[in-house]
Formats: sequence, C-alpha cells, structure tokens
Amino acid sequence: MSIGIWQIAIVVILVVLLFGRGKISSLMGDVAKGIKSFKKGMASDVNDDTEPKNISDENKDSENKD
Repeated sequence: MSIGIWQIAIVVILVVLLFGRGKISSLMGDVAKGIKSFKKGMASDVNDDTEPKNISDENKDSENKD
C-alpha cells in the first residue's frame, strides 16, 4: 500500500484547518531561525578549535587560584 496524492492532500488540508496558515508560517520561520543559529554556532566552534590548547597550562592556572 503506497501513499497517493489524495492521502497527502487530505493530510495537508487537515493540518491547515487545524492550525491555520498563520501559525504554520510562524512555526516555519522559527525553524529557519533555529537552523541559522545552529549553523552560526557550528561555524564559530570550528574557528575556536583551530587554535591548539595546552591542557597542562590550564591545570596549573586552576591550581594556583586555589
């Protein structure tokens, strides 16, 4: 049993009737903002990781603070 065009059309109509076009468009806008912020965060993580970190120096700094 495969999904036909009529089943997809009925589901789309039901979703639009239940949620309304305004709510769906605002939801899709929120999803787009989330994707953009995720990509921005991933890009900044890549830039931060290019610089090597010396773990032993960090441990010495934390021991000196105590």
